[in-house]
Amino acid sequence: MLTQSNITDELAEVEASSSETDAEATVRWAVDRYRDRLALALSLGIEDTLLLHLVADAARSLPAEQRPRAFVLDTGRLPEESYQLLESARDRYAIRIETYFPDAAAVEAIYRDAGPLSFYASVEARKHCCHVRKVEPLARALSGAEAWMTGLRRAQSPTRGSTERLDLDERGLVKVSPLAHLSDEETWALAKQHDVLVHALHRRGYPSIGCAPCTRAVQPGEPTRAGRWWWEDPTLKECGLHTGGQK
Repeated sequence: MLTQSNITDELAEVEASSSETDAEATVRWAVDRYRDRLALALSLGIEDTLLLHLVADAARSLPAEQRPRAFVLDTGRLPEESYQLLESARDRYAIRIETYFPDAAAVEAIYRDAGPLSFYASVEARKHCCHVRKVEPLARALSGAEAWMTGLRRAQSPTRGSTERLDLDERGLVKVSPLAHLSDEETWALAKQHDVLVHALHRRGYPSIGCAPCTRAVQPGEPTRAGRWWWEDPTLKECGLHTGGQK
């Protein structure tokens, strides 16, 4: 039976014999171990474009059919700049990037029953919108996977302060977050080192990328995710994709 302990021990052995950074070694371990059973979640922020680059590099020697895949949850409300970056990523990397959409009937129900801006009304309404547009499509995106990779970092927000590089999620899938321990500065330095694609909104003061109505630029010194659902309590700023694993 797969446990938190045995996957952590396995990764520690890989890192002990690696000359790469912890993040790079973690990515290479995950690609080597899971291959096409690994799925990379892309929100198209700097963490995810960095991971896409590292995964593509680690999978370069694998046959196309054995390479991990990446996926984007297209909520229907992404900024135009996200589509531009997605197109560039498709051109640059030999990794299959899939797109998953919310159920049309469920979105129509929100508009009909509560209105197109209902997510501003309450935390419950916003989380329902996130569930329809993100959580349900994620379940389909992870179908057939044994592990998935995210760009979660502890430094992003209070709700992510206990993020581990390896975890087991509520589905029993291995959840790999290679950048969990990196600061903002370390993340950007590694991205610059690898010359990765950079979302245009990052240059306009958006450290975190999400749906257009729910994301704004932040002021200098504000937390990384201060611009996400800025009208809510900082301790509640999650959409339901990352609800904690089995410790």
